[in-house]
Amino acid sequence: MRVLSTFLLLATVSYALAQTPQKPIEIKVVVINMFEVGADTGDAPGEHQYWVEREHLDTVLPFPAGYHDLHLNSKTGVLGVLTGVGTARTAATIMALGLDPRFDLTHAYFLVAGIGGIDPQMGSLASAVWSDYVVDGDLAHEIDAREIPKDWKTGYVPLGKSTPYEQPRAARFGDDGNIYHLNTALVGWAFNLTKDTELPDTPQMRERRMQYPDQAAHRAPFVLRGDNLSAATFWHGKLLNQWARDWVKYQTDGHGTYAICGMEDTGTLQSLTWLAKANKLDINRVLVLRTASNFDQQRIGVTAAESLSETKVRQYSAYLPSLDSAYRVGHIVVDSLVTNWPQTRDHIPAK
Repeated sequence: MRVLSTFLLLATVSYALAQTPQKPIEIKVVVINMFEVGADTGDAPGEHQYWVEREHLDTVLPFPAGYHDLHLNSKTGVLGVLTGVGTARTAATIMALGLDPRFDLTHAYFLVAGIGGIDPQMGSLASAVWSDYVVDGDLAHEIDAREIPKDWKTGYVPLGKSTPYEQPRAARFGDDGNIYHLNTALVGWAFNLTKDTELPDTPQMRERRMQYPDQAAHRAPFVLRGDNLSAATFWHGKLLNQWARDWVKYQTDGHGTYAICGMEDTGTLQSLTWLAKANKLDINRVLVLRTASNFDQQRIGVTAAESLSETKVRQYSAYLPSLDSAYRVGHIVVDSLVTNWPQTRDHIPAK
């Protein structure tokens, strides 16, 4: 009888321990990448691979509610997440991460590290852009360019408006989803920390950038501050470049200056914004870094269609250098946050 009682007691204790939730893993930095072209290590890289390999994100955690398994460095507290391409996949993946009970993200910093097309008036191939504003390029009305009135500059009309760039700008449905203004002090700190970073250059990049008339395009790769247009449609060409410049100016009331485009960042920021409202994280700890894999328009003597045909993943003018730039610049910020965690855990760095 005593043996049976002891057995029942042990069984009860074991059951209770099994039901006790483990303490969530405190994450210091979440690195957010959007695409990978093959395996996570050991082959041709996408945005994720250099981070997995160089930050030693060796612990693989199943993540069935998201796009891809997670990678964690359990010693440093750096977590890598691959979202998939496009705003829908990204928003769903980041929301799933934020609600995952395995992680404590309340003090985590979030670094989006991806590639994009740069405005040749702002920067050159493999340059790195820190953004204060991320502007959505999808939430709009649209009329086909062949049917727009002759006095319109574009067929894109702000949601809730009747003409392009109609004033007052105030969005009919509010700015939630249209515009994200990141923590300027944190962005300034990241820029100042990385502005002198040496970035990769190649003879092929030097030849290509000289085929553009803009002085910024002629420069060797450098770190700059400029704003981000996020749109699920991969647009290209001089005319859409002008639309991007105008759209960012309009949506930010003249405060933002378009520099680089991406496809997912408003999806990421939408989920992070709502997770912050649920007290799952701090929205003031978000950084967006895009590096230039290509120019967002055609070079001299080439049509937009011809240029677009050259603009394919792994065929971009600065594909590998831009991936390298994203890691070279981004890891300086990640390492600083982790190394100084006794301070950065509770106090956000500022310029």
